[in-house]
Amino acid sequence: MSIRKLISGGSAFEATIGYSRAVVQGDWAFVSGVTGYDYSTMEMPGSIANQARNCFETIKTALTEGGFGLSDIVRVQYTITDASLVEEMIPALGEYLSEIRPAATIVVAGLIKPEMLIEVEVTAFKG
Repeated sequence: MSIRKLISGGSAFEATIGYSRAVVQGDWAFVSGVTGYDYSTMEMPGSIANQARNCFETIKTALTEGGFGLSDIVRVQYTITDASLVEEMIPALGEYLSEIRPAATIVVAGLIKPEMLIEVEVTAFKG
């Protein structure tokens, strides 16, 4: 039987809404949707590219805490607020995933705060 490990990002919002930054179950890690805040300063960059970089730094931290790395990512979903931002974000995504090449989906939808341009959710596997 595999043990479930809950990984917290330290936000009080996690307990209020009832979620974890990530959940590790056996060989799998599921990272909740991450937005582009720099959590050390609680600042949000204006560009989607820099928001995407912050997303991946937060994801990397959560995966590392769970015993995984970015190279273990097998699935990624990007939610962006405007399809016209895709070209601007592509180089930032490539910085993190061009060698890993997970299965990916981009969805255009609203996010919960107007400054949020992107949210990234990943699934990782190591077996």
